Amino acid sequence: MKLSRRALIGGAIAGGTALAFPLPAMAVGTEWRLAIRNMHNNETVDAVFARSGAFVPEGLAELNHGLRDWRTGQATAMDRKLLALLVRLREKLDLTDGTTIGLISGYRSPATNAALRSAGGAHTGVASQSQHMLGKATDIMVPGVSLDRLHGAALALGGGGVGYYPRDGFVHVDTGRVRHW
Repeated sequence: MKLSRRALIGGAIAGGTALAFPLPAMAVGTEWRLAIRNMHNNETVDAVFARSGAFVPEGLAELNHGLRDWRTGQATAMDRKLLALLVRLREKLDLTDGTTIGLISGYRSPATNAALRSAGGAHTGVASQSQHMLGKATDIMVPGVSLDRLHGAALALGGGGVGYYPRDGFVHVDTGRVRHW
């Protein structure tokens, strides 16, 4: 994937902000990598975002861009705990570092969130104060992994909110308070 200079600079600034916060415990010599594919526009990102307990600004920038609101192009600094949670989820499923996670939704701008909520009403599952708008949530699927298995692994981690949407083909994970629906 080619990133524009503007996207990389914006992501680096957002990633730099994240560098001010501590990284969850990580062994020396360990890398945290995420590979994602946006299911709407088919864009892919495969980036190392942490190495030996330190964030990798370029990797954070790539992930922030890849997890952006695909409808508006707006990006934000994604919660580093969310990125770590996705790595832990992949590990819980016994999948390799290079396993691609299918992204249904990452960051959602307030405008996108409001539009989705009004289009389907409150019953759609789109919260008015969605964790997506804070860069703390993703809706995902993993090719070759059943949604039941993905859902069970996410619940077992106890890392935040977990929503199960089998009709829509995804599981929601966030770093808000622990809850499930």
